[in-house]
Amino acid sequence: MSNTLQVDWSESPDIEVVAGRCGGRPTVKGTRVEPEAILVDEEYGRTPEQTHASFPTVPVETIRRIRTFAHRHQPVH
Repeated sequence: MSNTLQVDWSESPDIEVVAGRCGGRPTVKGTRVEPEAILVDEEYGRTPEQTHASFPTVPVETIRRIRTFAHRHQPVH
């Protein structure tokens, strides 16, 4: 997905980096779901509820917060 936002997740309370999990890439806390997967679903026009159906370990409210965080923390070009 070329349009997926490049986000610095280090300040998101919903995201963590755990050595040995997903190659050390950021994931939604307590899961193996990468936040980029949530953003890709949004690009495809999926609602938070539809994304939750694909990733049931991530609550709908968390999906909303991740999407909001990503849009507020876009890099400036």
